[in-house]
Amino acid sequence: MNTDADDGWSLVVPLKPLARAKSRLAAATGALLRPRLALAFAQDTVVAALECPRVRDVAVVTDDPAAGRALSALGARIVADSPRAGLNAALAHGARSVRDARPAARVAALNADLPALRPAELARVLEAAAEFPRAFLADAAEIGTTFLSAGPGVELAPAFGGASRRRHLSSGAVEIRLTGVDSVRRDVDTGEDLAAALALGVGPRTAAHWDRAAG
Repeated sequence: MNTDADDGWSLVVPLKPLARAKSRLAAATGALLRPRLALAFAQDTVVAALECPRVRDVAVVTDDPAAGRALSALGARIVADSPRAGLNAALAHGARSVRDARPAARVAALNADLPALRPAELARVLEAAAEFPRAFLADAAEIGTTFLSAGPGVELAPAFGGASRRRHLSSGAVEIRLTGVDSVRRDVDTGEDLAAALALGVGPRTAAHWDRAAG
């Protein structure tokens, strides 16, 4: 008989209301395109995550009705951000909602702004994470974090935002050091980040919005 832990990973993806998401991107994209890209990033992230064979389900924590409808249509479960106390409270709430249904689930937080995400690269990260009670993957700048995992019976204890790599290390989480997983590390906050993601190759929704804007 499979345990909850053997039944694949549950990913928790946080998403701000689109009107406020990706504010630092506005200088590169303009005010109208920014929220559309924020949703496209999340859609491409969720689709790629659900295509990963190690992923059982994806819970998106958001209070944005339009984003919730769009991501639910792709197969995500929408969890209302009832704490409304910031990113880490939303992630902890999402992890609790997963374990309310599957108490021994393997849970991982994943950024919503990974438009170049590749399912095979995510699978490698999840395989490495399964070896540790808590583990994380630093972002491309090696300052922040794009992924944080917690094994069965272990609290996620997220500390995202700013220099979160250092905080997650200090909390005892093991840093995953893999090569060839650039798509899992390439979050997008600025125009330079977006250019790097485009160079990796973004998902179809991000590409479509960007192509229309560039055209």
